[in-house]
Amino acid sequence: MSNHYRVGELRPSQIMFSFGVGSIVDLPNLSAMVMGLDEWDTTQSNPLAEERLLAAVREELGPQVQRLVPPPTPPEDDLGPTSPFDKNARVGIPVSPFPGWGVCPACRLLAPFSKGMFEFKPDPYRADRNRYIHSNCQRSRGKYAPTVIPARFLVACRQGHLDDFPWLYYVHRGATDCPGALRLLEVGVSGSAADVVVRCDRCNQSRSLSDAFGTPGTQNMPQCRGRNPHLRNFDDDGCEEQMKSILLGASNSWFPMTLAVLSIPGTRDELGQLVEKHWAVLKEVAGISELSLLRRIGQLKPFSTYTDDDLWAAIQKQAHPEDAEDEDTKNLKLPEWLVFSAADPALNTDDFRLKPVAPPIGYESYISKVVLVERLREVRALIGFTRIEFPGELSEVGTRAEIPMVPLSRSVHPRWVPATEIRGEGVFLQFQEAAIAAWIKRHPALQEYEKRSHQAHTQWRKVRNIENPEEHFPGLRYMLLHSFAHALMRQLAIECGYAAASLRERIYSSCPEDDIAMAGVLIYTAAPDSEGTLGGLVNLGRPEILGRHIDQALEQMRLCASDPLCADHEPSTELHWAACHACLFSPETSCERGNKYLDRALLVPTINSKSASFAFFQDVASP
Repeated sequence: MSNHYRVGELRPSQIMFSFGVGSIVDLPNLSAMVMGLDEWDTTQSNPLAEERLLAAVREELGPQVQRLVPPPTPPEDDLGPTSPFDKNARVGIPVSPFPGWGVCPACRLLAPFSKGMFEFKPDPYRADRNRYIHSNCQRSRGKYAPTVIPARFLVACRQGHLDDFPWLYYVHRGATDCPGALRLLEVGVSGSAADVVVRCDRCNQSRSLSDAFGTPGTQNMPQCRGRNPHLRNFDDDGCEEQMKSILLGASNSWFPMTLAVLSIPGTRDELGQLVEKHWAVLKEVAGISELSLLRRIGQLKPFSTYTDDDLWAAIQKQAHPEDAEDEDTKNLKLPEWLVFSAADPALNTDDFRLKPVAPPIGYESYISKVVLVERLREVRALIGFTRIEFPGELSEVGTRAEIPMVPLSRSVHPRWVPATEIRGEGVFLQFQEAAIAAWIKRHPALQEYEKRSHQAHTQWRKVRNIENPEEHFPGLRYMLLHSFAHALMRQLAIECGYAAASLRERIYSSCPEDDIAMAGVLIYTAAPDSEGTLGGLVNLGRPEILGRHIDQALEQMRLCASDPLCADHEPSTELHWAACHACLFSPETSCERGNKYLDRALLVPTINSKSASFAFFQDVASP
């Protein structure tokens, strides 16, 4: 059974970050698996125009990827189908019930839905009310049969496979042909695995679910079958991993792997900017003669003031840029840095608007430039996902091989990937390159500090069996910028009007030894609404206001409620120094590195005398 629920039940951004392909969505009476791209109907979805992101996706998945497609939605003029059988009522994301086992809450019968012990009751008018019932339940009291609930135990592996819990194998301690009915019994009130027992009615064997987790689980669970339920198949080569028990709805059951870019203008020409904005349609134009047809069907209304000759010339220029050969598709942040650091208002468009302002008073020697990003557009594409282990942020193309990525479709070479766009605002701060160089020179001990951080980085990756564990260390400069971004985000969230989880960071960091030195921070917020956000964050970037917030942010970093434990923390087990939930950690949606590579001692002096001299803002923040 497969149902297409309206995307309105979930926001498009949730389809990307919380309930994407391969994840499990909790419905009122069912749990459903979001199916692979092979089953999506994208005929009503207009591709998103963002060539930089498309080039990055091609680097990861292959040159055959042609489109960035948003989740399917009903037509804008559709105020809701008048009939549940209207074709627009079926527009949405395909899902299928998962897990395939259910439990009767009355008699505790545990059985797969495919065996027919539970009856499916569809609702033709409200698909979200579809449910399974146990019509033959002997313990149900009252008029109605009890609604079956999904079994809350699953198995997964590091290779990204997911499967139903092997109930028959587990309770009988091996392969069996016993036809007895199973019961999932609660023997305690805590709800933990130790208080849950599965029992066979026929042979009377039983087993606690605590034996499926932790160290006992490594001895009792069978080998993974290599199942991909979102693709309705099994891996041809099977899987050598052992099954790992997880709970339904566990946070480690699905981690999205995404690539994101900010839409930046590539030209000052108004016609060229319009062509960039509508490039998803215009790139398919094969000749100037096709422009007349597009005008007649209303596809070129924004270009009504331009002739076909001018428009065709602009299309040719966009299709064959002069610097295409030199463009680095692997570094997604470098083009953004060049635009932000230049802060040229002549490049402003409807989706990208910059306004440079003076640095805050007292911080001119640390911050060289502040840019109010009054409007921005972020496009993010989902290229795969992982299970069990978090992949981290794909800030650069080519780093995904560290953790096995599960494909989104049965084809190993998809022709499109799901994407979403959001609009918002932000504040960009560019640090003085001379100040960073002087800081490193002033504190020779920072070299040893960076060496120890790199060792912790390598050890952390070795424990997780990540290939080339010494690679991809972001460096001391990144740790400084990252810690500053977290401190400022926490402070801005108090006054900007947006929740802390709504703010995001984008760190621009590279050393002078690289082609271009970068040292900047973008703090921004965005929303899926076409009008973007309300300007509360940009307003805080004005010099007289931003200086006050930086003062308060740095002052808060000097002392943590968890000191001295926080200030004395070593990065031996986690990739951070003096940082914790009480002082520097941000919500998961805000941080691009999963709250790693943080240390408030790099910003201001702390109570730890060993690191007190490392402070970058030592002069302005000293007591």
